[in-house]
Amino acid sequence: MLSPEIIKKIRKIHIKTSRIVNTMMAGQYKSVFRGSGIEFEEVREYSPGDEVKSIDWKVSARMGRPYVKLYREERELVVMLLVDMSASGRFGTTDNLKMETAAEIASILAFNAIRNNDKVGAILFTDRVERYIPPKKGSSHVWRVIREMFDFTPEHKGTDIQGAAAYLGRVCRKRTVCFLISDFMDQGYLRQLRLASKKHEMISVLLSDPGEFSLPEAGILAIQDFETGEHLYVDASDKVSRRKFEEQRTREYRNTLETLKSADIDCIEVDTAASVADELTRYFRYREKRRH
Repeated sequence: MLSPEIIKKIRKIHIKTSRIVNTMMAGQYKSVFRGSGIEFEEVREYSPGDEVKSIDWKVSARMGRPYVKLYREERELVVMLLVDMSASGRFGTTDNLKMETAAEIASILAFNAIRNNDKVGAILFTDRVERYIPPKKGSSHVWRVIREMFDFTPEHKGTDIQGAAAYLGRVCRKRTVCFLISDFMDQGYLRQLRLASKKHEMISVLLSDPGEFSLPEAGILAIQDFETGEHLYVDASDKVSRRKFEEQRTREYRNTLETLKSADIDCIEVDTAASVADELTRYFRYREKRRH
């Protein structure tokens, strides 16, 4: 049974997402993601004007006259959402927590997929895969995906991106467009992402919060790692301590970007203070220009 608070959040995200999909992003998703390729459909007798390279020489030899192969574009996509549900998603210094921003991103992508008659599925993970929602079509299925993200309570706190990517390879035999939504506070996932990107079109969405990169000018602060529970005490009144903290966090963020780049994976950067719709629209436009 969903709580009134969860129902309110889901209704809010539905209204907001529907408006974005039907106005700002109308047509952009479809023009960027066109299907995974072409499929053979049939052979028919050659007609004047057909391309010579489309002739099926084996069939032509058997029939004694030229035949050509016909193909059709494979329009249907499978969109998979790999959503990081680890404890670090509970952090936030703006109006939204990182996990709420992740849910909004996933909702927009899911509604875009369904609007274009594509299938959408989800893998919710922490330091293990905790929920798998097989790809399906239909608005009721999208509601299930969104409801799971808002109402699901993970059993674990850590992050294992490598394990989630490996699980994707086991459950999705056909090529998918996969959005990996995470703050990427993990290590050792590069090799598995490279393997996954050979089979699937992997797109990363790197979540962050402005409060992660700076400390308030205060006294002794206790900083807790939500995933391990460890505490770090920092003298936030000291300029040197604040600068070192900012430099380290910025360096970690840049290292994540470099890792994703080395895996040849697109990266959409979204922080909790930004407009999710603007960032996704910017990426879709970039993709469209790159196609041409």
